[in-house]
Amino acid sequence: MGRATDDIEDLLRRHAPQVLGALVRRYGHFDPAEDSVQEALITAAEQWPRDGIPDNPRGWLIRVASRRLTDRLRSDEARRRREETAAALTPADAFVAPPPGEGPAGAGPSGLGRAPSEDDTLTLLFLCCHPVLSPAAQIALTLRAVGGLTTAEIARAHLVPEATMAQRISRAKRAVRGTQFRQPDARDRDQRLAAVLQVLYLIFNEGYTATAGPDLHRTDLAREAIRLTRAVRRLLPHEGRVTGLLALMVLTEARTPARTGPDGELVPLDEQDRALWDRTAVAEGIALAEEALAQGPAGDYQLQAAIAALHDEAERAEDTDWPQILALYDLLVRRSPDPAAALGRAVAVAMVEGPRAGLAEVDALAETAGTSGTAGQRNHRLDAVRAHLLERAGDMTAARTAYRAAADATLSEPEASYLRRRADRLDRPDG
Repeated sequence: MGRATDDIEDLLRRHAPQVLGALVRRYGHFDPAEDSVQEALITAAEQWPRDGIPDNPRGWLIRVASRRLTDRLRSDEARRRREETAAALTPADAFVAPPPGEGPAGAGPSGLGRAPSEDDTLTLLFLCCHPVLSPAAQIALTLRAVGGLTTAEIARAHLVPEATMAQRISRAKRAVRGTQFRQPDARDRDQRLAAVLQVLYLIFNEGYTATAGPDLHRTDLAREAIRLTRAVRRLLPHEGRVTGLLALMVLTEARTPARTGPDGELVPLDEQDRALWDRTAVAEGIALAEEALAQGPAGDYQLQAAIAALHDEAERAEDTDWPQILALYDLLVRRSPDPAAALGRAVAVAMVEGPRAGLAEVDALAETAGTSGTAGQRNHRLDAVRAHLLERAGDMTAARTAYRAAADATLSEPEASYLRRRADRLDRPDG
């Protein structure tokens, strides 16, 4: 029974953004559509374990959510015009699910008409990045509606308190309430693309290394991010940022089979059995990275993909081309003030110039984080890297302290376990 319930929850999570996208595209009202989808999901969670999963679960959810939304619109006297339009569009007994990527015949209440070939999840992805929202609000709303992340997960990804993120999402919903969503035209789509790609990047990162909980890898999120990025690339096949992001995801995900040991313990990159890497994915990712660099000026995603390709091309950890990786990080850090890129560069400096040189870079980053008021939030990554470099430099006492500080700061159970094992190993005389 427990496995069946888990299967249903996975199914609902997978279909939720598609159902929301279908309703928003059809009716054009985000906030009430989201409420109606949530009601349909609750109904499914109650009925499906008892009655069985329907043959077309997505269609079932769209049908139930559509009825809830129509009832909601009809009961709102202040929105009588919207009620009449919805009623004219869809007869009471004709709620049928459209095939993926197709809308109902004729024009919808927001003039959407037939949707293009991309599926409803992709439609929702672009619609959540509406120009009425700030970039931060676009990202937060899309992570919630499309990625299915909780408010707490989104807050951790943005390094802000959960209450702050909850307010940001609420404000975004209020801002788009009643907005008539439309598929963006070419110019509008380009303006929204940066926010869309950042959303996909954050979803993938949360999937590849979960910020909290017992699992290191959230396969559903990582695969959904890759799927959506492939869909965006089908729309924009010559856009280097999109190709670069897809390359980065594919190259990173290719290492997943070697990232954990037999008991689920974390295995760092330099200790992984590279024979377990998905070589088909590696080959695809390298080809994509090369294509991305040829599609225009190298941006953040293209540079990160090139770094990932150099890691994946090395047959052994000691074969890694660290000088070239450092050169790419230099370019990346000059382009972007991203703390993660700066920390990656510190590791590359250590591998090229020695651990003490890397420690100097880490200390400078820690000082910067402290003056910006975010030192506590970044101690986990900074202390983990510092511990590794201190161990390489032979300062075992300081390394042990840094490992334990990093373990105490992370909310990821596999990461904390790994860091504590590293510290415990240094307690042994032969450590």
